[in-house]
Amino acid sequence: MSISTPLAERVRPTKLDEYIGQEHILGPDKPLRRLIEEGVIPSMILWGPPGVGKTTLARIISNTLERPFFTLSATDAGVKQVREVIQKAEKSQFLGTQNAVLFIDEIHRFNKSQQDSLLKAVEQGVITLIGATTENPSFELNAALLSRCEVYTLNNLEAEDLIRILEQAIEGDEYLKKKTIELKETGNLLLASGGDARRLLNSLEMVVNNSSGGDIVITDDLVEDSLQKRMLRYDKQGEQHYDIISAFIKSIRGSDPNAAVYWLARMIEGGEDPVFIARRLLISASEDIGNANPTALVLATNGMEAVRAIGYPECRIILSQVTVYLACSPKSNASYAAINQAMEVAGTTGDLEVPLALRNAPTKLMKDLAYGKGYKYSHNFPGNFVQQDFLPEEIKGKKFYEPGNNPREMEFLKRLRKWWKGLYSYGEDNSNN
Repeated sequence: MSISTPLAERVRPTKLDEYIGQEHILGPDKPLRRLIEEGVIPSMILWGPPGVGKTTLARIISNTLERPFFTLSATDAGVKQVREVIQKAEKSQFLGTQNAVLFIDEIHRFNKSQQDSLLKAVEQGVITLIGATTENPSFELNAALLSRCEVYTLNNLEAEDLIRILEQAIEGDEYLKKKTIELKETGNLLLASGGDARRLLNSLEMVVNNSSGGDIVITDDLVEDSLQKRMLRYDKQGEQHYDIISAFIKSIRGSDPNAAVYWLARMIEGGEDPVFIARRLLISASEDIGNANPTALVLATNGMEAVRAIGYPECRIILSQVTVYLACSPKSNASYAAINQAMEVAGTTGDLEVPLALRNAPTKLMKDLAYGKGYKYSHNFPGNFVQQDFLPEEIKGKKFYEPGNNPREMEFLKRLRKWWKGLYSYGEDNSNN
């Protein structure tokens, strides 16, 4: 390969013995390794964070099995491209070769019709599908495709793995091994990588290229100077990860958009997964704002979809917009408190009978047993409301939801007091705020 080829590509492993990490599935006598060595592998989904070796593993599998290998990226391929690959795979079978391997990167970005276009070829064995995703496949892939694939989870690379990758690159790359390179300190290289092996190797190459003279001694100071960027103290897997997301959510809850955007920036600069941030915003929109401003949940939901579609760097704008909106919204945790209280009661009263009036009565026998008897259809009454009991007799009159002190939920309270009389008699003074 040319020296202009990125280091991460130049040193990409081609054999299982060169692959570093994922010992839980690729170590001696582990399940996936056994299948690869036996030459019989199922279609599979490789699920894990960026830079942990999903693409590399797919190529190694194809090389080991000596099968035709096709690759598509879900970000720019459609049904047409999928069908073209399947046709090529079918032709290769006629020539006596084993079924081809189709690797689809970011397969979670395929919509339902694109995923469905794979089903027949996977089921008939025309292709062995290997999909790579950073998202939970249970949520992002349709059930039909998922049922035809094994799911293998790839874990974050440990510090020891990343150091071994550095050493392997220095010793094995035809250009780096001509130099005398000493890994004296690796802290800032690991920090700059964010656990991503590709980013780690690109950082190493930049440090080496920016170093003059013969011997190169890599230190944290040299890395910081070479990358021309202050090293951010943000460990996506460690304490900082949880501390900063905690500060972020608490700033939103405390209605401080300035602090919230600062902590957001810290996460973005540290390489945090934008979808993780978007999910936390989605939770905050319901937990901390709720019905004080229901639009917050709508905006956060749309924001998460936009973040998934766009990715960095532009999705930082969407994250900032949602963050500022949530921080500036009125706050209420009334729905959050209600479900917590209800679950606590349900945990101790989970065997209470459903009142007969509320039971479904699809058969004559059930009707004869008085299922549904006495139920009043609310829409048949003025204002679409009639007072009746919906809780089991043992907890009749139990109150879980208390509207928050904000304009929208005060309107809820007025209606509830009108409908339920004494049950929601509290808050008479607040209702006029």
